[in-house]
Amino acid sequence: EVKLVESGGGLVQAGGSLRLTCAASGFTLDDYAIGWFRQAPGKEREGVSCISSRSDDGAKYASSVKGRFTISRDNAKNTVYLQMNSLKPEDTAIYYCARDIWCSRFDRPTWENWGPGTQVTVSS
Repeated sequence: EVKLVESGGGLVQAGGSLRLTCAASGFTLDDYAIGWFRQAPGKEREGVSCISSRSDDGAKYASSVKGRFTISRDNAKNTVYLQMNSLKPEDTAIYYCARDIWCSRFDRPTWENWGPGTQVTVSS
C-alpha cells in the first residue's frame, strides 16, 4: 500500500524553526517527486515546496517561503524533509505531503497519495 505520513509539526514562536518529515512506504521514493502543501483555516490549499526525483534533484519553492524553507530528501530512508526557519504566524496551517511524477507545478491534478497532515502553529 502506498502511504505518505507527515510528522514534526507543533507550536512554535515566531522566528523559530521546525523540521517536518514525510515518511514514504509502499513505493520507490526516488521514482517520484514529493511536494509539501499547506492549508490554513478558511483558505485554499497551496503549494509550499517540491523536490524532483533523483534524476535532477531540482527543487521549487513558493515565493512566500523562499529563503526560509529548505526541502531535502533521503531516498535510502524513504523520507523527505521540510526545514522551516524564521517562521511567521502566517505559516500556521496543516502541512501535507504528496507525490507526483514531476516537480513542476503545484496545481497539477496528478499530485496523489496525500498524507493525513501535521499541524504547524506559529504564535506571534
